[in-house]
Amino acid sequence: MGPAKKKGQGLAALPWTVRFQVFALSAACDLSQRRDGTVNRSLFSLVDRQTHASSRPDARGVRSADVVVDASRGLWARVFSPSAEQAATAPLPVVVYFHGGGFSLLSAASTPLDAMCRRFCRELGAVVVSVNYRLAPEHRYPAAYDDGEDVLRYLTTTGLPADISVPVDLSRCFLAGDSAGGNIAHHVAHRWTTSLPRTPMSASRGSSSCSRTSAARSAPTRS
Repeated sequence: MGPAKKKGQGLAALPWTVRFQVFALSAACDLSQRRDGTVNRSLFSLVDRQTHASSRPDARGVRSADVVVDASRGLWARVFSPSAEQAATAPLPVVVYFHGGGFSLLSAASTPLDAMCRRFCRELGAVVVSVNYRLAPEHRYPAAYDDGEDVLRYLTTTGLPADISVPVDLSRCFLAGDSAGGNIAHHVAHRWTTSLPRTPMSASRGSSSCSRTSAARSAPTRS
């Protein structure tokens, strides 16, 4: 056997710019949380950089657009579509993504999340729907779950406008999320799979997943 590696050996160091961004975001999260449980959104907005949707394809061919799901409660989603070449042969799968942020911070327009969804879209060859669910504490439980389920319902009934998205195959629709978003993805998937039979969908959050293998009702599975 070779010599044992020292603790931390082989791990790449984060660039100082990334370290600074992580530190600033972490500090802003702590400072923006008031003792009464509310959030100082004006303070947090100082570090929460926002990116507008763009119908103009980026260097990798990905474009984005915002879709209003329910204007009465400010529910919308940002849709990322890959280049037309990737969708030339067949309709693409859909990834419905829920961002993290402790249920109370960030949005689908936050720059790091926008960039990550663009990468998902490009590398997976899928249409990504990033849900801008309502945040706590202004909107109490189960608002985020309700919003997630309603976005799925929107996709299966209204559908994405043809002018902002390539053709999609909802029989290959996956739910994903990070941190609090993983929790939302799990519960939305559970709601969806235990309600009346609808379009087949699958969901994943980190190392756990819920899946539906047919249009008939099936219980969530973990792997």
